Amino acid sequence: MFYRLAEQHRQFVRDLVLNLQALAIALENQGYMASCYTCGGELNSASFMVSLADNHLIRFLVSDYGITWTEMRDDRELMKLEGAEAINQLQELANLLKKASVPATV
Repeated sequence: MFYRLAEQHRQFVRDLVLNLQALAIALENQGYMASCYTCGGELNSASFMVSLADNHLIRFLVSDYGITWTEMRDDRELMKLEGAEAINQLQELANLLKKASVPATV
């Protein structure tokens, strides 16, 4: 049972890393400064960063050890979330991107 859970967790982290890479590309295409760095080809960790405005930075870290969302403004930490709450904030960021890319209808 525990081996199966460990493998499911590894797959979850890989999927999350792949989605972070795609989100970074989508944000760059929208004109934001964004990056997603991974170590090695195993996709078992990533560091995702995006600058939403001057001095407004989001950092999202994922690894086997945990998941962290940190939001900073003017080099001060505004919010730090972990686990599911961090992933929910990531979804909010993706939702904002979706809204920004949908053309307005009249």
